[in-house]
Amino acid sequence: MTTAADIIDFWFHELQPQQWWLKDEKLDHMISQRFLPCLQQASQCELFGWRNSAQGRLAEIIVLDQFSRNIYRDKPQAFASDPLALALAQEAVALGYDLELNPTQRSFLYLPYMHSESAAIHKTAVTLYQAPGLEDNYAFELKHKAIIDRFGRYPHRNKILGRQSTAAEIEFLAQPGSSF
Repeated sequence: MTTAADIIDFWFHELQPQQWWLKDEKLDHMISQRFLPCLQQASQCELFGWRNSAQGRLAEIIVLDQFSRNIYRDKPQAFASDPLALALAQEAVALGYDLELNPTQRSFLYLPYMHSESAAIHKTAVTLYQAPGLEDNYAFELKHKAIIDRFGRYPHRNKILGRQSTAAEIEFLAQPGSSF
């Protein structure tokens, strides 16, 4: 059985930081082979025992928020665990667990806020990402917030989620640098 420490070690020590953001079929396949059962457990709230520490909470959020995007890339299931990941992140912040993490780890604890399609959640995200050491993440959050403020959702997800794009969204997506 996969442990929270296994997730933390894999994400922050086995992978190179540039791998966190690349679309890489080999990496997606490897994460699926190693961690799909863990994602399934997390999606069913079966990893609740991990929630008693900052590192455990972070591990569960990485599984739900990041591994889901690797395992289910370009499929609706990639976003299915976002509400649960956000709820866990909100609880972690309320408990002060985020303050026990280094800036890189904290940025991943906060990612469910950035991935949210709620303008209210992005107001909180802007505040969270203003913490020292998160300057690059803060700039990225502002870009995400601007998209939510403009469209109320991420147009990048429309095709995957079967949503009809508006003319303004289609125009936006055609612009260089509009994709993440």
